[in-house]
Amino acid sequence: MPAAAQEPVPTVFFGDSHTANFGIAPVFEAWDPQEYYCFRSEENYPAVVAKELAAQGITLDVASDRSCSAALIEHFWTSQPLPGGESKPPQQEALGHGTRLVVGSLGDNTLGFVQILQQCSRRLRELGETLPGDPVDPDDPAERCAAFFTVGDGRRWLDSRFATVAEELERLFDTIGAYSPDAETVLVGYPRIVPADIVKCQTPAPGQTDKPLADIPTEALPVFDNILERLNDLMRAKTDDAGAVFVDLYTVTGANTACDGDHRGIGGLFENSQLNFGTTPLPWVLHPNTRGRDLQAHHVATAIRQALDS
Repeated sequence: MPAAAQEPVPTVFFGDSHTANFGIAPVFEAWDPQEYYCFRSEENYPAVVAKELAAQGITLDVASDRSCSAALIEHFWTSQPLPGGESKPPQQEALGHGTRLVVGSLGDNTLGFVQILQQCSRRLRELGETLPGDPVDPDDPAERCAAFFTVGDGRRWLDSRFATVAEELERLFDTIGAYSPDAETVLVGYPRIVPADIVKCQTPAPGQTDKPLADIPTEALPVFDNILERLNDLMRAKTDDAGAVFVDLYTVTGANTACDGDHRGIGGLFENSQLNFGTTPLPWVLHPNTRGRDLQAHHVATAIRQALDS
């Protein structure tokens, strides 16, 4: 047993829909709008991590899990607006001088993950307000989104978003250090969605009728993959600069992408998740399914154990 883990480790989880594990049922406290609209699963990867580590003799004393779907990096220090006029307090409020471990994922919403998807999918654009945000340029056809993000205004927009992510990740680490100076910080990257062999993305998963990435153009898939890899590389660099721990899910989930059939760890763009909004099934929108959640949890648990043993 690691010496640092002989006593329960005061822990805070933070993050967005990848930490909340959007799409996995059940979600917390449907009577509480602040919780309901975060779509945080009772069995998200923080919960699974705690169980895995407990089985190894490491107890996490989880003070709070502040993860909330659609959270931006800035929602670590500012309130997050929610539907119905509700809001979620800044995630940093869970931190304290006694916190010894801070774990979570933030970055893809600040980059504009949903806007990128809408730029590349006509069907997503037709959903209107079902998803937050808009296409980057609604006048540019979804069919040419590969070119859009490679040159011109689309490339400049993307570069500006990466610059914002870089700046705000630095502030994220500074904020954690100020509130919890003795904490180990673990930033969790995002899993791979598009495989190296994009031919696999032309076949619907077993039991599905849509292709995993639906109507996103085939030529846009490598561009989309490069954007996600670039985000993870940036997250790793900023984590290293801060002296924290990075969990590189992108490099270890190449066989469990949205296009890997029965082995997929990512639910398809329009594949029904385990959640309904009222009576309407909610799609996964390329979030980890239970297999993907378990992969997240295992790699995060391994990183935490190593961090506590260092």
